[in-house]
Amino acid sequence: MNIRLDGLHALVGGGTQGIGYATAQEMALLGAHVTLLARDGEKLRNAVSSLDSSKGQQHRFVEANMADTAALHEAITAHVKAHGPVDILVNNTGGPPPGLAHEAGIAAYEQAFRLHLLAFQTLVLAIAPGMKERRSGRIINVISTSVKVPLPNLGVSNTVRGAVAQWAKTLANELGPFNITVNNVLPGATATGRLKAIIGNKSNKMGVTEEAATQEMMDEIPMRRFAGPEETADAICFLAGPSAAYITGVNLPVDGGRTGCL
Repeated sequence: MNIRLDGLHALVGGGTQGIGYATAQEMALLGAHVTLLARDGEKLRNAVSSLDSSKGQQHRFVEANMADTAALHEAITAHVKAHGPVDILVNNTGGPPPGLAHEAGIAAYEQAFRLHLLAFQTLVLAIAPGMKERRSGRIINVISTSVKVPLPNLGVSNTVRGAVAQWAKTLANELGPFNITVNNVLPGATATGRLKAIIGNKSNKMGVTEEAATQEMMDEIPMRRFAGPEETADAICFLAGPSAAYITGVNLPVDGGRTGCL
């Protein structure tokens, strides 16, 4: 099996922490030139400096707010012009806050769609033309198992994640003739800062300790544990590599078996 990424240019969103950072680390170890995308310049500099470059890779970063789509497009377009086309696009950004769908304001939905669907489309508009020209590319979207089964108290997130999944399937159909694959990775409960916030919210709503809320969540997972960010990163890197060349348009759960459907 070949999952080497030697010489390829990967752009990884949310690359300073959690799943994004774990993905950037693994892609660098597999030989890719990695560009990190996030909004905190100091964290970006620290993250880039920690990536493996033993194969002569040049790692860089783009500092941009994903919600500001005009500035995002300008920044990515300039980066591609200066440093070459992107071969692997990992669309990844932080999820919307917890809450019930019917209680969420219009602004919450607008912000979520801008931060996810519209930002991801902005990156595709900047990057896909180069992939089409080279007739090669990988687009991988990190979303959620909620595209299969909606998750309690994540109303806005469930909604926007479903929209991203349908968008990605449409892209897979459109871009397949250009040898570009488009896939979704669906993390389950993963040990990141977002999970900690979800546990805190669950603890407050239930009136129990965070330890009890954590245990209840683990009990819902057949493997009885949370995933490490690196486990989701491994799935992303597989889909980015040569051995996944004939896999496109799929939703791949990395959830320890929690999702209650096929």
